[in-house]
Amino acid sequence: MDSQTSQSSQAPQSPHTFQVDLRGLVDLLSHHLYSSPKVYLRELLQNAVDAITARRAEQPGAPATVRLYAEDGALRVEDSGIGLTEADVHSLLATIGRSSKRADGLESARSEFLGQFGIGLLACFVVAERIRVVSRSARTPDAPPVEWTASDDGSYTVRTLGQDARTEPGTTVHLVARPGAADWLARGRVLALARDFGSLLPYDVRVGEEAVTALPAPWDRAHPSPTARRVALARHCHDLFGFTPLDSIDLDVPLAGVRGVAYVLPSAVSPAQRAGHRVHLKGMLLTERAEQLLPDWAFFVRCVLDTDSLRPTASRESLYEDETLVAVREALGERIRSWLTGLAAGDPERLAAFLSVHHLGVKSLARHDAEMLRTMLPWLPFETTDGRLSLEEFAQRHPMVHFTRTVEEYRQVAPIASAQGVGVINGGYTYDSELVEALPSVRPGTVVAELDADTVTAHLDAVDPAEELALTGFLSAARAALDPLGCDVVLRAFHPLSVPALHLDDRAARHEQARAEAEEQADDLWAGILGSLRGSAPRARLVLNHLNPLIRRIGSLKDPELIGTATESLYGQALLMAQRPLRPADSALLNRAFIGLLEWATHTESGEDGRR
Repeated sequence: MDSQTSQSSQAPQSPHTFQVDLRGLVDLLSHHLYSSPKVYLRELLQNAVDAITARRAEQPGAPATVRLYAEDGALRVEDSGIGLTEADVHSLLATIGRSSKRADGLESARSEFLGQFGIGLLACFVVAERIRVVSRSARTPDAPPVEWTASDDGSYTVRTLGQDARTEPGTTVHLVARPGAADWLARGRVLALARDFGSLLPYDVRVGEEAVTALPAPWDRAHPSPTARRVALARHCHDLFGFTPLDSIDLDVPLAGVRGVAYVLPSAVSPAQRAGHRVHLKGMLLTERAEQLLPDWAFFVRCVLDTDSLRPTASRESLYEDETLVAVREALGERIRSWLTGLAAGDPERLAAFLSVHHLGVKSLARHDAEMLRTMLPWLPFETTDGRLSLEEFAQRHPMVHFTRTVEEYRQVAPIASAQGVGVINGGYTYDSELVEALPSVRPGTVVAELDADTVTAHLDAVDPAEELALTGFLSAARAALDPLGCDVVLRAFHPLSVPALHLDDRAARHEQARAEAEEQADDLWAGILGSLRGSAPRARLVLNHLNPLIRRIGSLKDPELIGTATESLYGQALLMAQRPLRPADSALLNRAFIGLLEWATHTESGEDGRR
């Protein structure tokens, strides 16, 4: 029994063959692999160009023409390529996934092919219900022409034709539009698609008598002067991308087989916006939405280029991420970097025009490139208390370079720091604080320090001790009013006189404030945990300006309730001046102080008006 079972388990199994539902495959191609039905024309052009390339590998002087004829919902594509025999048709066209680039004498030309004949021809079913191929082999001149006809239900027929059915080697593909897809085979649409996909192809491609190819490529054409070339490229950019560029950058990487141009956008864009670049592979448009072609920092350009080294994905609508693409990305980034340094060295006006729009991209690059930061120091703009200056100019004016990490902190201290002669850079914008901190590495001797509340307070003049002692009662009442908000009250003398109060805090103080608020709202367990996290961070502070006339008048008040209302009003006004986001408690305080002041100002009855 065991022996029989063992023998049975080792018996050979009958092989089975995958059954392919062609309708399902066409649906997969049209809805998942390809982004649009228009790719059918690219596949036809690829097949024609590859066939010509294969023939020229064996017959260098062979003709190289592709002709497309569109009329009445039908399309005919003729090429002078290598053609097919009847055996080729059975082997290649009737076997899904089989490449026509087999190693039967054509392997030497393999690197010149654009695609695969098999799966590419199936893409035509996206727009056609029937495909008819008539072909004559250039390798076997005596073989009769052969016809292969296929329907989208998966059936096909093959037959040989008479010698006069096609007198010259090559292939003709006939398409008949499926219902609802006739517009894709209309002559105007075919011409537009052919020019979009094939304008840089190396062979003579025409739709009827109208030329498709336009060689040499725009970046390789001769012009009478650099200015004329710049104008011509600007026109090309406008036709291609819809904008007139600030400038154009030649992209020439011979080792990677890359030639093209990068166009500088005329307006600022977000660094998070994914750029779409046009990439041609051996002259055929591969994609107009290549996102990974350039380094992330180069978001201010749009590229169009031709390459013979980058690998396409299965759909041939994007680039395959491999070592070659990484190397090309680095090389193109270096080319754009060289353009920037060239402008800095020889054309400051063009550089200034560029930076006025795209300083963010250059700052992104300079974060990780010390040489670029050193080069751009005299040019990159920063918001400072001395106006909009470069880091180089600001550092020349201020041996101690102070900066804030947030825009809110800068708005708090900028007017006061400027009046006290303290230079401050707003590091709250993208990349700015990182660049300021990197300044000593490219400018030895420069001292950089983050400006916090203690530093600002230290630069404000102390009030005469006798005068501050006389205001002890007022200060005590003011501190009591703001203590629930986690804010101290400090008296100082500073300019400008028009500022009655200044709200100062730092990130540590804000974190402690947030922790305290969370502790108040938590249950006993979490309140205990949050209480254990209490730190020694300084509290926020409201700095009252003893030189301000309003503060002097408020300081003379005797009523603790009125002092509290006035102090809350000053606190709210200081928050608004700093453009800080208001917490619910802050909003409630502003409302309470406003109502309190109205009541005080209008309370003139019952002998209470003496409180004014």
